[in-house]
Amino acid sequence: MDTRTAFRGIGLGCMPMSFAYFGNTDDDPVALIRRAVELGVTHVDTSDVYGPFTNEELVGEALAPVLDRVGIATKVGLLVGPNGGYPLVNDARPAHIVTAVDESLRRLRTDAIDLYYLHRIDPDVPLEESWGAMAGLVDAGKVRALGLSEVTVEQLETAAAIHPVAALQSELSLWTRDALDEVVPWCLANDVVFVPFSPLGRGFLTGTITRASFEDLDFRAKNPRFAPEAIDANLAIVDRVRAIGERHGATPAQIALAWVLAQGPHVAPIPGTKRLRYLEENVSAATITLTPEDMAQLDALPPAVGARY
Repeated sequence: MDTRTAFRGIGLGCMPMSFAYFGNTDDDPVALIRRAVELGVTHVDTSDVYGPFTNEELVGEALAPVLDRVGIATKVGLLVGPNGGYPLVNDARPAHIVTAVDESLRRLRTDAIDLYYLHRIDPDVPLEESWGAMAGLVDAGKVRALGLSEVTVEQLETAAAIHPVAALQSELSLWTRDALDEVVPWCLANDVVFVPFSPLGRGFLTGTITRASFEDLDFRAKNPRFAPEAIDANLAIVDRVRAIGERHGATPAQIALAWVLAQGPHVAPIPGTKRLRYLEENVSAATITLTPEDMAQLDALPPAVGARY
């Protein structure tokens, strides 16, 4: 699928199905991903580090019958840590990149990856070397377009001078707004899709999390914003989002996503979920039009208590 067509609107982040977030669900992830495509989602996001590897295998199985209807994004450059999880470690060496892409292609059951991200810049490898290796994958026909994740405008410009940047993925939500200062405007000016991850605040902005009760392996169990005292303070944000939702007959999650979408036509969030009913709720957020009063109230929300990581 054409990258510029696929990576628009609300996509689907698949990480929670097999990595970082833990909790029971009865919904079949393959059926969920296929349902997303039925609902018109054209952008499915994964990474080789999720699992590791099992998330790509899941996405490959789910999308095999509908590859012509969806764009697949995956990533390279991070490995699980020595304990099999967080903290993750960097590996963006060209030798690793050119090997990793072949394994991702195999797991995803495709001949070419629609969008291939450098998951994080490796402090031990010059960006020019990592990005140059990835550009070579485009020349080889293994990748259709390239993206970066969690980088500065200066780093975007360094990469763009070597090979076009199709997308930039970074965190953006009602409780994480740093990217709005420089990165989101740069993307608009340079025809780069901005892909917000965690647009629902790692689930907090849905209003379903009112206390810290995560499994030990869940990323949020040690996240500062989910400490008990931070949750108590941050619930004030959700209460105000919920009040706006009541005016629209919408959930807090839908309002949070509508606000992200309102940041520009080049903004394509990827909310993750493991539940069909939340998938359908998220996709329908695209039908909500926030009023100027809504936007002013949402823009005026207090900052989140607790560091991002």
